[in-house]
Amino acid sequence: MTFDREIFLDALTSSEFLHGAWLSVALAAVSMIFATVLGFGVALMRISKGRTLRAVGGGYVWFFRAIPTLLVLLIIWNAGPQLFPGLRENWFTPFIAAFLGFAVVEAAYMAEILRSALLSVDEGQHLAARAIGLPPHLVLLKVVLPQAVKVALPPTGNEFIAMLKYTSLASVISLRELLTTAQVGVSVTFRYAEYYSAALVYYLVIVSALMGAQSLIERRYRWVSSGALIPRKDPVSV
Repeated sequence: MTFDREIFLDALTSSEFLHGAWLSVALAAVSMIFATVLGFGVALMRISKGRTLRAVGGGYVWFFRAIPTLLVLLIIWNAGPQLFPGLRENWFTPFIAAFLGFAVVEAAYMAEILRSALLSVDEGQHLAARAIGLPPHLVLLKVVLPQAVKVALPPTGNEFIAMLKYTSLASVISLRELLTTAQVGVSVTFRYAEYYSAALVYYLVIVSALMGAQSLIERRYRWVSSGALIPRKDPVSV
């Protein structure tokens, strides 16, 4: 059996593959947004002066970094409805289950990235801001966060790219994302090379685009302590 270019091109341009690719990107995006927000809260707990808050934040990071993401998805999708009757309703779709699973797990990793970024800001910056009368929440928002974002941006971009690839795990809970779309085609035609190659091309194109966008953002802008994005200007020769 040889590689059939026509089957490959039909799969590559089919609406099913386009929808599966869009679903993968959407799932990765919403999961990453929620994970970043939740991870920021956990990071603040991790660096808090309160022992209880540090313990809770540390426990969250330990727990979700210790268990496989696939297991979390299976627990949410299969065990969740058994434990919580509300999850048996029609609103609880595979997309929602995958979103919850990816978000809570990724939040543990984002918490460590953001914690490291926050701690990378020199303590003198905190003291100087307090010396001019800024309250603690403005010190965080106006001084610390803008500098921490610059440090957190590269690993966060890497995590988003990894998240896009992790969406393939959602195939085990019947979410018809990109990989599941390829598997459905294979199950009907048994043309493994053509359908899996089409999925491979989609992943390569999407990840390449994300890598390019990440590189552009990192090169184009620099962050200053006021929190504003300033375009990087080329030096003027004299």
